[in-house]
Order: sequence, then structure tokens, then C-alpha cells
Amino acid sequence: MGAFYTSCIIQNHVDRTRSARISKILVDTGSEYTWIPEATLEKVGVVREKKDMLFVMANGQQITRSVGFAIIKIDKYFTIDEAVFAEKGDLLLLGARTLEGLNLYVDPRQKKLVAAGPLPVA
Repeated sequence: MGAFYTSCIIQNHVDRTRSARISKILVDTGSEYTWIPEATLEKVGVVREKKDMLFVMANGQQITRSVGFAIIKIDKYFTIDEAVFAEKGDLLLLGARTLEGLNLYVDPRQKKLVAAGPLPVA
């Protein structure tokens, strides 16, 4: 697919006046979760709801991080999702769960996010 970056806005899910812009975040469909700098999440008031969650890095190393709930916006699309408190040295990632919540998919040729269209129902 090739790697590409996008920007997004992170909002507190209780007080939407508290927000921050992430100007460069890697779109990573191989990551389940979205990783946001812990300083950014703390600035907008995201609370650590799940502590010491275990993650496996691409190199096989296991690490623990905290997770909280945030609103993630890209253009006119938004969703609430679990965001990992990324520590110094961690990549900033826009994960598959967030992309699904945003109803966006990756166009690998143009290296950009596009609307997925109507949602299927049973």
C-alpha cells in the first residue's frame, strides 16, 4: 500500500471546546488503535480509562500503554474511539478502528483517505 500521512483533530468527548490538531499522523491499517501523543491527550483532558494495556510492536516487542476515549475528526468525518497515550519514541498512528468509525478507507493509488459510502445493514 505504501505509507502516507494525514492530519486530524482530537477532541475531549465530554467538553468539545477542548481540542488539538495533529498535523502529521501515519495512516496505519495494520494498527488496531490510534496513537496520539500523551501530552496532546492530556492537554484536551482525555482521561486514562484503561491502564497497562498490552501491545505487540511490529518487531515483536511487547509494551504497555494507557488508553482513553477521544473524538477524532478528519475533515467533515468524526468518530469517538479509544486512543493510546503514545510516549516519546512511539509512532503517531491513525488505526483501523478509527478509520472504520470514520467510515473512510485507504485509496492506495492516490495515497489518501476516501469516503466508504453507505453503511451496510442486515
